[in-house]
Amino acid sequence: MEQHRITRLIRKRIAQTEEGEHSSPLFLTSSFTFDSSEEMRAAFAEEIDTNIYSRFSNPNSRELVDRMCILEGAEDGFATASGMSAIFSTFMTLMKQGDHLLSCNAIFGSTHTVVTKFLPKFGIDYTYVPANDLKAWEAAIRPNTKMIFLETPTNPGLEIIDLEVVNRLAKKHGAILVVDNCFATPLGQRPIEFGADIVIHSATKWLDGQGRTLGGVVLGKSEFIYNIYLFCRSTGPALSPFNAWILSKSLETLEVRMQRHVENAFYLAQKLEGHEKIAWLKYPFLPSHPQYEIAKKQMKDGGGLFCFELKEGLEGGRSFLDRLQILSRTANLGDTRTIASHPASTTHAKLSNEERLNVGITPGMIRISAGLENRDDILNDILQALG
Repeated sequence: MEQHRITRLIRKRIAQTEEGEHSSPLFLTSSFTFDSSEEMRAAFAEEIDTNIYSRFSNPNSRELVDRMCILEGAEDGFATASGMSAIFSTFMTLMKQGDHLLSCNAIFGSTHTVVTKFLPKFGIDYTYVPANDLKAWEAAIRPNTKMIFLETPTNPGLEIIDLEVVNRLAKKHGAILVVDNCFATPLGQRPIEFGADIVIHSATKWLDGQGRTLGGVVLGKSEFIYNIYLFCRSTGPALSPFNAWILSKSLETLEVRMQRHVENAFYLAQKLEGHEKIAWLKYPFLPSHPQYEIAKKQMKDGGGLFCFELKEGLEGGRSFLDRLQILSRTANLGDTRTIASHPASTTHAKLSNEERLNVGITPGMIRISAGLENRDDILNDILQALG
């Protein structure tokens, strides 16, 4: 009888050492030894599958990747030092000078910097399109469009992009579809089921879930992952064995943690929607969300994030943060502790007002990452901060 993927994830682990430990051991080593020169030659020739050097592979990283492949339904993957190194390595591996990247305009601030400041240095052009203007997506395709990149839900405005529609566009024009699935997690959404070639995670967020460490994972078709592995093997953005061990252990509790995150986020969004100080509120599984039907089609739950716009605008957003007594003010998300952020004055402050509005970041937008605290304690802190 086939086991559930969570069972397979938890039971999937690297081999025990001679000590017979129940929890996976740490392999804190830079290199690995061989029994003979022939074995060493065969390893470097890739005739045998074995560890050589921890920048290439390590048992702890392999366990993390194997578990993530189970969650995402991917053929293979590679673990990187951060989510941004996963994104940059994917761009650098799969695109070259003269290629064109098509991306939704609502993306993480650091991804925006890579796309606009660094890709052009390598002769890679880009076009941004509004997340849900499907005619604009089609019109922006060029003969040299090599990759389509998107986040769904988007950061920080939580717009939902129809993966089936964008996949049809990618396949029609022979483009590689890359999806940043950080916000939804593999439990809330599996982009590969909707045609994605590559799925990327910042493991720093929900996958770790406790704000302890940095990490990234690239997952997808073996033909693409092998080339990304070769790029990372040579350029060095590999995940450390210790961080891989932390993240792999975190995956064992991902399902139970996300259940609480999602329950808290949905509860808070329902309670706050319609508040007199709030102009609008977005949560993917609220019927009021503009892409509610798409979210229900491709997501298994609404996730652990919601956002809202304060009627008092920019200064209202900053004052709201200052009045919080329990919630954390930090740039992270996906922690056990509930986090509030004001993108217009922090993560996206370097964008012009026009650029922020073009990607849906309004002056008084607040993004909440629901933690694991008692939901009424979280709600009461938000209500008192609203005034």
